[in-house]
Amino acid sequence: MPSDFPILSVVTFLPIAGALFILIIRGDGDPAIVARNARGVALLASTITFLLSLELWFGFDKTTADFQFVEQAEWIPTFGISYHMGVDGISVLFVLLSTLLTPICVLASWEAIQTRVKEYMIAFLVLETLMVGTFCALDFIGFYMFFEGVLIPMFLIIGVWGGARRVYSAFKFFLYTLLGSVLMLLAILAIYFQLGTTDIPTALEHGFPPEMQTWLWLAFFASFAVKVPMWPVHTWLPDAHVEAPTAGSVILAGVLLKMGAYGFIRFSVPMLPDATVMFTPLIYTLSIVAVIYTSLVALAQQDMKKLIAYSSVAHMGFVTVGIFTLNQQGIEGALFQMLSHGIVSGALFLVVGVVYDRIHSREIARYGGLVHRMPLYSAAFMLFMLASVGLPGTSGFVGEFLVMVGAFQANNWVALLICTGIILSAAYMLWLYRRVIFGKLEKADLMGILDLNRREILVFAPLVVLVLWMGIYPKPFLEFMSPTVERLIARHQAAIADTPPSGLSSLVGESWQAIETRLR
Repeated sequence: MPSDFPILSVVTFLPIAGALFILIIRGDGDPAIVARNARGVALLASTITFLLSLELWFGFDKTTADFQFVEQAEWIPTFGISYHMGVDGISVLFVLLSTLLTPICVLASWEAIQTRVKEYMIAFLVLETLMVGTFCALDFIGFYMFFEGVLIPMFLIIGVWGGARRVYSAFKFFLYTLLGSVLMLLAILAIYFQLGTTDIPTALEHGFPPEMQTWLWLAFFASFAVKVPMWPVHTWLPDAHVEAPTAGSVILAGVLLKMGAYGFIRFSVPMLPDATVMFTPLIYTLSIVAVIYTSLVALAQQDMKKLIAYSSVAHMGFVTVGIFTLNQQGIEGALFQMLSHGIVSGALFLVVGVVYDRIHSREIARYGGLVHRMPLYSAAFMLFMLASVGLPGTSGFVGEFLVMVGAFQANNWVALLICTGIILSAAYMLWLYRRVIFGKLEKADLMGILDLNRREILVFAPLVVLVLWMGIYPKPFLEFMSPTVERLIARHQAAIADTPPSGLSSLVGESWQAIETRLR
């Protein structure tokens, strides 16, 4: 493509064009024709978007940490607000994750969604635009609009096409995430009054006063912690997952949860280094509780979706620990774990969706012995289950291993405590797999159940390839992020070295060391 081709704008807004096209579709009054055309346009638009986004993979310069494919134009020049888009080695991978999962979700919804199909496909395409825009935006106002705009289509996907308690779950999801984001908006306004612009690269280069950093960090934390979600503001997630349609759960776990962790890496760590050091013990504490507590809760679940939802909170606890180790291995491990979790958790929700479409139940006790009737399904389920556990050779192992290496460099006790999450994840995932797949095929309504069809194989195939590719040969993915992570750490260390620690920062920062000394 030409060097001046606006690839990010095209990838971001092409799904909106597809949504507008679906909006004007006519089927001569036949709902079946309208639904068929809506599905076809949504699949075509999302697939073309993914194919175009591959230019970001092949055309990306892996040797630099600078933003690439940058586009900038005046938007509201009076207030220093511009349309500014660009990606670096961190954000480009999440753009690709978003564009990959969307056509997979459209395919997964092909037969599962039979009511208001036109509106459903429009919501998904709008959601894709907002997800991609979040990772591309280099202006705070643009970022905030994309980041918050995601709530609207996801609210509708859960509230209209969800389960029996869909309205309650949709409102709970919306209110939790919106409340924290109001504080982030106040932080953005404070940055604007400090700098006179909302340009993100300018803010990343600016040294904010330590006192201001504390309040900005807490305001951003209020928004990002809910999105991750971190304990104890995680309670909206299991309800949202259980009630959402299968594709909604895939996008929620695969992409939306990553936005909170992305915010920590993009803003909190590089822009607010002193506050990051001050609050790192807080992050460690909440993450350890999340890993252990939600893993134990997952062990007690009888609903497959709810078990996977709680496992997501535990895995994201690994991510937040990795980010705040503030070393190369920890941050790269967190990023890799985010990508792996996006693929593996999305695949696990698709696995649940396959049997739900056949039996219309998510209760673990309703199943058993599926290996006798669904060998392909059992093999795919096994791979994704083992990747979730972190088996070597799968994508889950690389991320968890790097996070553990980084955690041991930062604090031995933190590393030791989050290790329990690996053991517990093996316990609840193996328990789930044994109950559903193995045993005798005794239940009458399972006797005639059919294995994966061609459409379902097409859905799972790219996810299987990615799980194995990332597990066996992770180098291409790590090459993207390494220069950006190196510069992030160098800037963070330089900023810390230039600022003498305050009394509060010293007190809080030494808390984990004090605990470690006492335990010895």
